[in-house]
Amino acid sequence: MPAAAKKKSRSAKRPARKAEKSTQTRALGKLPEWNLADLYPSHDSPQVQRDLERADADCVAFEETYKGKLAGLAGDADAGPKLAEAVKRYEAIDDLLGRLISFASLFYVGNTADPVRAKFYGDMQERVTATSLHLLFFTLELNRLDDTALENAMADPALGHYRPWIEDVRKEKPYQLEDRVEELFHEKSVTGAGAWNRLFDETMGALRFTVEGKPLAIEQTLSLMQDTNQKKRRAASEALSKHSRRTGASSP
Repeated sequence: MPAAAKKKSRSAKRPARKAEKSTQTRALGKLPEWNLADLYPSHDSPQVQRDLERADADCVAFEETYKGKLAGLAGDADAGPKLAEAVKRYEAIDDLLGRLISFASLFYVGNTADPVRAKFYGDMQERVTATSLHLLFFTLELNRLDDTALENAMADPALGHYRPWIEDVRKEKPYQLEDRVEELFHEKSVTGAGAWNRLFDETMGALRFTVEGKPLAIEQTLSLMQDTNQKKRRAASEALSKHSRRTGASSP
């Protein structure tokens, strides 16, 4: 076949491949969503409420058992095993609280525009913050322990197992504030940084940019900015610029 005919033949096939790719894109259907069942079946599962109540009880019991007593435990002959038991209990409670807030966070970011998810996440942040307030004393008191006494206690393998974590916690010692101030910052985290982050996520999730006549979310619009098609990149850029001029805000 002559070279010119070959070139024409290849060119004729290109529109078909593009059309096939477009059809495949449309055929994707519903996009995948995180399966959070390994954490909890759903946001309104009885298991969520059960673990919240369990965390409440465990935190209160932990505080009653150890608050104001770590220095005394560190001075005992068997300080290593006793402090190790305290850290082990702290670890278990922290793991439970982490499980709850991780689920709430992942459930929320699955659709930040959903008011049900936003409310659930906000409620969980408030609940976990209030519950974990009973744990705050532990690291504060741990940082006040005498270096020599703690080092002797960590010579025991039971507490020595937690040495990396303890040393990491004690790096915060120079910046540690008075207990009541630390508690205040902890309580304000929900209405401070936490609330601001939720507002930011919800605002960004609600943004829509008209690109070639279609309303697109910010992630889709930014993705088009890297498209191989120059026309699509320009359309996305113009949509972002138009939104910025209309709202008086900087481009994302």
